[in-house]
Amino acid sequence: MGRYVIRRLLQMIPVFFGATLLIFLMVNVMGDPIAGLCGERQCDPATAAQLRKEFGLDKPVWQQYLTYMGNVFTGDFGTAFNGQKVTELMAASFPVTIRLTIVAILFEIVIGIALGVVTGLRRGRPVDTSVLLLTLVVISVPVFVTGLVLQLLLGVEWGWIKPSVSPEATFGELIVPGLVLASVSLAYVTRLTRTSIAENKRSDYVRTATAKGLPRHRVITRHLLRNSLIPVVTFIGTDIGALMGGAIVTERIFNIHGVGFQLYQGILRQNTQTVVGFVTVLVLVFLVANLLVDLLYAVLDPRIRYA
Repeated sequence: MGRYVIRRLLQMIPVFFGATLLIFLMVNVMGDPIAGLCGERQCDPATAAQLRKEFGLDKPVWQQYLTYMGNVFTGDFGTAFNGQKVTELMAASFPVTIRLTIVAILFEIVIGIALGVVTGLRRGRPVDTSVLLLTLVVISVPVFVTGLVLQLLLGVEWGWIKPSVSPEATFGELIVPGLVLASVSLAYVTRLTRTSIAENKRSDYVRTATAKGLPRHRVITRHLLRNSLIPVVTFIGTDIGALMGGAIVTERIFNIHGVGFQLYQGILRQNTQTVVGFVTVLVLVFLVANLLVDLLYAVLDPRIRYA
C-alpha cells in the first residue's frame, strides 16, 4: 500500500504541472486583461505599460508561469486586479463551496444509492420503471431550469426558503441549492447503483450466501452492496471536484458567493490571477479525490491489493 501511494503521488506531479500549464496558457490567450481592467474606455499607453509591469504581464508567458508556480509553493497565488490577495478570496469562498458540495454529496450518497438499491432489487417492477423515468427527466432538464423553478416555487410563491442565500451560507440555507447542484449527479448515481446491483445479484457469491441461510439484509449490505459500490464510488469521487468547480450556475441563481461566483467574476473581468489561482486549487482537489477513491477500492473489495 505504501509503495502504491508513493507511486501515485509521484504520478500526480507531472499531471499537476501539465494541468496548471494548460490552464495558464488558456487563460492568458482569452483576451487582454489590461483592456478588461480599463473597462469601456481604452487605457492610454503609459497607464497600460505601467499596469503590465506591475502585474508582470510584460514578461514572456513561460516566465510568467515559472514565476507563478514559484509563488504557489510559498502560498502566494497572486493579487487580483482590484488589489485584493487571491488567497483572501479563496479563504472567503472555498468554505462556502465546500459546505455546498458536502450537502450535494450527501444527497447523492443517501438518496441516489438508496434509490439505486431499491430499483436494482426490484428490476422490471413499477417502482423501477418510475424511478428510471424520473431520473431520465432530471438528466434531461438543464440545471439552471431546475434551479430557477425551485427558487420560484419554494422561495417566491410558497415562501418556504429565502430566494437567495445569505453571505454566511449556513447548511440549512444550502439544502435546496445543494439539491439543485446534485440533481443530475444524483440521477446518475441512482442508475449506476441500480445497474451494478442488478448485475451482481445474479453472481455466484450472492447465491452461495443466500444458500447458506444468511439473513437477506446481511446478504445485501455485506456482500451485494459492498461489491456493487465500486463504480459508484468512482463516479462520486470524480464528481467532488466537478461539483466544486461546476457550481457556477447554481451559485449565480441563489446568489452564493463561492468558488463558482469568483470564477465567473474572474472570467467576466478577465482577471487571470483569480481564475488561474482558483483552478490550480481545483486541480489539486481532483487529484486528491482520485487518490482517495483508488484507496477506497481496497476497503470495499478485499480482493483488491496494491503492491
